[in-house]
Amino acid sequence: MSNLTSIILSAPAILFCLTIHEYAHGFVAFRLGDPTAKSAGRLTLNPLKHLDLIGTISLFLFRLGWAKPVPINPMYFRNPKRDILLTSLAGPAANFLCAIGFGIIIRILFRIFSPNSFWMVIIFMFFYFSLILGIFNLIPIPPLDGSKILYYLLPRNMAVQYAHLERYGIFILLGIIIIGQFAGISILGSIISPIVRFFSNIIIGQSIL
Repeated sequence: MSNLTSIILSAPAILFCLTIHEYAHGFVAFRLGDPTAKSAGRLTLNPLKHLDLIGTISLFLFRLGWAKPVPINPMYFRNPKRDILLTSLAGPAANFLCAIGFGIIIRILFRIFSPNSFWMVIIFMFFYFSLILGIFNLIPIPPLDGSKILYYLLPRNMAVQYAHLERYGIFILLGIIIIGQFAGISILGSIISPIVRFFSNIIIGQSIL
């Protein structure tokens, strides 16, 4: 499969996975009392409302990317520390649930279609990017969800120091990706790939990497 064909076939899966991820953040925040995402028009399944230009391009080119973070106002939460943690976990959790759903479909379709058939390739894309996006966003580098989760798990003095990294997070993330490309090795991919293989073996009974 050529790179152009791969990009075209992966586009629906990427848009779906990014949208579900951000919608889950906004939905959980809304259920916990924060209307900010809804007021900003982000409590929607319209992918155009969630796309981050750099993050989306990175996902297409490097298979690692992110969406535009949903706005959250902790002032609305009854228990800010707990509720921000739940809101941050919602995006990756939604991706993992989707991966399980697509994995079940793959197991069923294995009995009907060839693994290389068009529909199998499409479903594999949805499964693959669901796993990738869920795992990647748990990395504790801003603006990824893992940074927010780690922030609220750290002791207060360490959390305050860690918060200073947020303004540089996007540059750190891009730097790691770009350096890895120049070095001929995906630094983040080398971390994520074994986890993706582990879960794909559990969910669909085979590795996809």
